Amino acid sequence: MPSNNPSRARVPLSRASGTAHPVVQLKREGGRRALTGSPWIFSNEITTEGRLKSLSPGSLINVVSHDGRSLGTGYFNLKSLIAVRLLDRVADAEIGDAFFASRLSRALARRAALYSEHYYRLVHAEGDGLPGLTIDRFDDVCVIQITTAGMEALLKPLLAALKEVISPKRVILRNDAPSRTLEGLESYVRAEWGEMPPRVEVLENGTCYFSDPGSGQKTGWYYDQRDNRAFIAKLARGRTVLDCYCYAGGFGIHAAREGATSATAIDSSGPALALAEAAAAANKVEKRTKFLKAEAFTELERLAQGSHTFDIVIADPPPFVKSRKDLEAGARAYRKLARLTASVTAPNGYLLLASCSHNMPRERFLEECAIGIARAGRAGSLIRDAGASPDHPVHPLLPETAYLKSLVYVLD
Repeated sequence: MPSNNPSRARVPLSRASGTAHPVVQLKREGGRRALTGSPWIFSNEITTEGRLKSLSPGSLINVVSHDGRSLGTGYFNLKSLIAVRLLDRVADAEIGDAFFASRLSRALARRAALYSEHYYRLVHAEGDGLPGLTIDRFDDVCVIQITTAGMEALLKPLLAALKEVISPKRVILRNDAPSRTLEGLESYVRAEWGEMPPRVEVLENGTCYFSDPGSGQKTGWYYDQRDNRAFIAKLARGRTVLDCYCYAGGFGIHAAREGATSATAIDSSGPALALAEAAAAANKVEKRTKFLKAEAFTELERLAQGSHTFDIVIADPPPFVKSRKDLEAGARAYRKLARLTASVTAPNGYLLLASCSHNMPRERFLEECAIGIARAGRAGSLIRDAGASPDHPVHPLLPETAYLKSLVYVLD
């Protein structure tokens, strides 16, 4: 059985590597956020001497300020907008097995304080001091996603540490995120240890789901909405539910399990709906759940035209703002989604609207949702303004890591 004991493998960080890393120096006005503790340094904040141009992407380096003060050890990629991601505030730190074992042990201890079962995000990149790395745990299966050249270069010691600290039976590498191309990395998916399972069980809030770690979205599951799903489920008894962009059934199935009279779930992905249907059967709520393969906007338009309403409506779409240039188009999409979902929310019903776009500012999202609700001719109150569950820690000096916004309204 994999370990959930945070005392296991408490390995101290190894400080001096014995080998000096190449030095990256900040410009006089560069790295202001890094000087106060941010782990990111952008390419326009450093002096790019000829020797730096010869470093391979992901090389370990030391960082110093313009006047020579040490900022620590990080990895470097001149091809990336974020040229440096800091790993340790000590220069010439040895980033090997002991380093990863220490960080993983710390992350494990923090999850053990939150969850009694081994289903959670074990590593959340910068929030756990491991930029470019995500690890989702499904009991004895770990799914790893690496998005940077620096972390890719450190895969071997990472895996050695994971084996020491948790010893999962299977490890899946889901290294197919589109952002890898920006780092000059190839895309691949493979089972590093054990065989690739067609699906794995997910236990969350007492509900059983299924995830496809090999070809499902991201790592196969979205633990970030765990607490928001629980909040909605508490409201569901005796009510009808519409779950838009349901993926593998997260909101709708939990609501049905908690007593919703019916839960209708919409998604455009056939494989995702197959996982949701299997979960409905596993939770014995298949008679109160209905799954529709449809594009959400189209189906919402149809429902609104037919004057169909639901007591609880959930809309947790994929990111509409993938980059800053998409902001205005994405804002319009969120506004339209708010209008359509408000149109099918029953009087005194509840509406959850979510955005996982870190490029959509929270205040702008609040504004667009409010406008959309008003354009549906509805009024109401915001009763919950939440982010991701606590296994997705936010770096206090990186507001970009507070990506998830989840708003719940009660509508008149």
